[in-house]
Amino acid sequence: MHMIYGFLEKLPWQMFQYDFMKNAFLAALLIAPLFALLGTMTVNNKMAFFSDALGHSAFTGIGIGVLLGMKNPLLSMIAFGIFLSLVITKVKSANLASSDTVISVFSSAAMALGIVILSGHGGFSKYSAYLIGDILTVSQRDLVLLLLVLILVYLLWAVLYNQLLLLSINRSLAASRGVRVVLVENIFVVMVAVAVMVSIRSIGILMVNAMLILPAASARNVAKSARGYHWTATIFGLFSAVAGLCISYMKDTSAGATMVLTASVLFLLTYLLGRNRK
Repeated sequence: MHMIYGFLEKLPWQMFQYDFMKNAFLAALLIAPLFALLGTMTVNNKMAFFSDALGHSAFTGIGIGVLLGMKNPLLSMIAFGIFLSLVITKVKSANLASSDTVISVFSSAAMALGIVILSGHGGFSKYSAYLIGDILTVSQRDLVLLLLVLILVYLLWAVLYNQLLLLSINRSLAASRGVRVVLVENIFVVMVAVAVMVSIRSIGILMVNAMLILPAASARNVAKSARGYHWTATIFGLFSAVAGLCISYMKDTSAGATMVLTASVLFLLTYLLGRNRK
């Protein structure tokens, strides 16, 4: 870590004089490719609301951690996020109601339950920071965790990519080609759940869905192939995160919100470009 810090200090950017900005920059470099990769399949499967529901469920995970007396509620957040993602997937696959209805119900219930629990244990205001997050408070321990999750997701992606791609095209087609549809889908939603929960502290509940969806949606506007789609999403994600962080430092604004606004502008530009091409 000292070697990385030393390299950053040599760059001609004033913000790297501060350790918290170095940590924030490294966190952005880890979160952006993680979310960009998962976002491509999330957009393909029309699951934008799904990641939003997971973000909202973080409150219940925090509440469960508080009830259990945990000083760091991350484990309870991850556990509840995985549980909720599997339940939503199970209910959604039963086709008892439309997908957006199922996800909306679980999202609203999870957030309400979390607020009820937290408001009864010392007041909700103590946990409101999770709404917008603060990438400037990321520690070296958080960076190690993000790195481990990034490596794990990319390894699973390399193994399951073809199956995930078939699944995003058509479930019946995937099943006919020998894909274990339920297992692969569950692995994917668990990956999304873990990625969302470990990133909540950095970019916040209100921002996490935007950072997951916007780079992938921007890439889809201009990409011409599946491989290009993933690489473009990663580049857009990194650009949005780094540029947003730098702008927030110069203008003294919220880092997470500035990153999302940067990604939003990028989406608008690629949308206009893609529309002109068509």
